[in-house]
Amino acid sequence: MATQIDNAFVKQYERDLIEVFQRSGGYLRPTVRMKTDVVGSTTTFQKIGKGVATTKARHGVITPMNQDHTPMTATLADFYAGDWVDKLDEAKINIDERMAIARGGAFALGRKVDEQIITQLDATTQSTVTFTVTSRAAIRASLLGMAEAIFANDVKNDGKIYGLLTPRAWSQAMTVEEFASADFVGADGQAFRTGPSVGLGKWKDFMGIKWAIHTDLPGKGTSTAKIFVYHKDAVGYACGKHAGNVAAADMVSADITWHGDRAAHFVNHMMSGGAVLIDDSGCIEGQLNDQTAIATT
Repeated sequence: MATQIDNAFVKQYERDLIEVFQRSGGYLRPTVRMKTDVVGSTTTFQKIGKGVATTKARHGVITPMNQDHTPMTATLADFYAGDWVDKLDEAKINIDERMAIARGGAFALGRKVDEQIITQLDATTQSTVTFTVTSRAAIRASLLGMAEAIFANDVKNDGKIYGLLTPRAWSQAMTVEEFASADFVGADGQAFRTGPSVGLGKWKDFMGIKWAIHTDLPGKGTSTAKIFVYHKDAVGYACGKHAGNVAAADMVSADITWHGDRAAHFVNHMMSGGAVLIDDSGCIEGQLNDQTAIATT
């Protein structure tokens, strides 16, 4: 490879990076409200309160609802994920180094997006639900309890509610026939791979909530693990405006430079983004002992 990388290589690399980021970089970005092309280090998401309908006398004046508008601020932070590609190493390896580095950078940034969103979910002040896994009946009651808690907050059941379980909690849930069996959950609600418009990864529909495994939830594998149920409108994620040829909606960009003193290229991936909890009532936290053995009865 020449010491000067042509534009075609850079453009192809950026396409590879964006494709991997959108496909496998993280689970949660499509499950929250998104704002792109942000200029500056902060942006706001509007939290709009409930309106009340009223009557009026004939020819009378309509009483305004005067819905509350509360600006919720998301602060953007800059993140980088870079690595060296030695010129002579490229001749020795039998994999596509460009795609390998693109995957590494995209996955790292995708995990960072998920981490920011989960941090905001963990900031909810809603009463926690104890997720008990001592028996199948207790697990079933816990799943129903999470659903009941979020619907009790008057959160709309519009197919945009998501539930995140630790791997062990997912295994526990799969012992519940109503959660796992097609006799209770139709084929359209079984675990499926969704498109970018709905979410990445596998989600299972149960009680109007799309459930999925997430491996980076707080306390995973400990006696104080946390799981979450939340509505898409309850959390916002903002990404900054990109320079160059990369569209802002793609969130990530790459910079590839040759360093002669190292006889290597440095491939850097970058993004600017931040999350905010918009509506506390739209997020329910569950607490469980993630070390409990899987229930058999």
